[in-house]
Amino acid sequence: MSKISIIIQREYLSRVRKKTFILSTILTPLAMVAVLGAVIWITVKNVRNEKVAVVDPQGVLKSTLPSSKSVSYQFVADADTGNYTDKGFTAILIAPNTGINKGSNFKLVSEKSLSRMSNERIERDISHALENNLISTQLKIDPALIDSLKKQADGVSIEAVKKDELGELSSSNFDLASGLGYITAFLIYITLFVYGVMVMRGVMEEKTNRIAEVIISSVKPFELMVGKIVGIGAVGLTQFLIWIVLLFGLSTAMSALIPADVMAQAAQASNGMPGGAGNAQASDAIRNIANAQATLSTINWPVLIGCFIFYFLGGYLFYASLFAAVGSAVNEDAQDAQSLTFPITIPIILAIVIMINSINDPSSSLATWASIIPFTSPIVMMSRIPFGVPDTVPYWQLGLSMLLLVAGFLATSWLSAKIYRTGILMYGKKPSWKEMLKWVNR
Repeated sequence: MSKISIIIQREYLSRVRKKTFILSTILTPLAMVAVLGAVIWITVKNVRNEKVAVVDPQGVLKSTLPSSKSVSYQFVADADTGNYTDKGFTAILIAPNTGINKGSNFKLVSEKSLSRMSNERIERDISHALENNLISTQLKIDPALIDSLKKQADGVSIEAVKKDELGELSSSNFDLASGLGYITAFLIYITLFVYGVMVMRGVMEEKTNRIAEVIISSVKPFELMVGKIVGIGAVGLTQFLIWIVLLFGLSTAMSALIPADVMAQAAQASNGMPGGAGNAQASDAIRNIANAQATLSTINWPVLIGCFIFYFLGGYLFYASLFAAVGSAVNEDAQDAQSLTFPITIPIILAIVIMINSINDPSSSLATWASIIPFTSPIVMMSRIPFGVPDTVPYWQLGLSMLLLVAGFLATSWLSAKIYRTGILMYGKKPSWKEMLKWVNR
């Protein structure tokens, strides 16, 4: 067994056997699912039913103001601002030029502020009721007929399809591709920071504890750096694979246990949508889930997963070598480490900014070149791949991006190894990038 493989095995096993690794790997998906379930439960439980007393002597709203699960209306002739709470109402709606309301707008009076969703619901209900009243009185048309026509027009949607080089058509879902692009790009973004810093701290600990001096007596500094980078990278890949399996299993179980009407009610509460047609919304939720499952089957999962693993490892190796070089140059001062890592983190932050832009236009020049340049390609390219290969991302762009990322890793490894071999045994001197460049030229 080579010396590098021994170091890789040591770095890998020493971390995966820790209780912190086991607990974080298992508890993180559980915590994410628990938080999601808690948000849904709290959202559903916090949907209040507001009882509103309506004072409308002219009867403009009486036949056209519908009640719903979130807001219910009751026309009470003897209700006023002094007794509506005694009658069990949370608010009173007074028509224009009625009682204390001398203005031309409806006035809503309540002791406590109503929720934003309830206020918006009441405004929509009044607007719709007035519209129906004008249609029936002035146009002499049944408002139900107008609503039916609107429903038919609103039911029309666009099915986006893509035409490949052979002229064949395939379905396209921009929202799904955007979601996958965000998720995969952010996972790589988090990886570059979390495991890159882990490499830097591991090197710093060995240096400050003088363990590196003992190890370097048996192996070359380059072998030690490569073994540490690959070992920690294997730990990160193992953790991600376990998370994917756990999250998939937990999300499947969660979707099976939570009723569709509860999910629809939670979505309605979070989006501020009307809550009147509960059964219709439950049917829509079931239909949307079925459509999402059908669309997921059109994704080229082998290409997506394969590219994710490549850019996960390639991006990590590209930046981890730079973090290792910084860790070898720093002694014990955390501020020195922060100042030296700042130039490394700038391209990562820039990549996440470009990624957000590339989600909106994956074929733009900015997204294309940022997905090819090694400093930003791991994040930006993964935001483009879900939109399709080779239609959105041609093969030449994908191949060139991968080739340059591998070349970039070799270049940063060579550069970092030159810094590492000197910095790992350098003590008592405050490092700087100027000093580190001198180590490269030796």
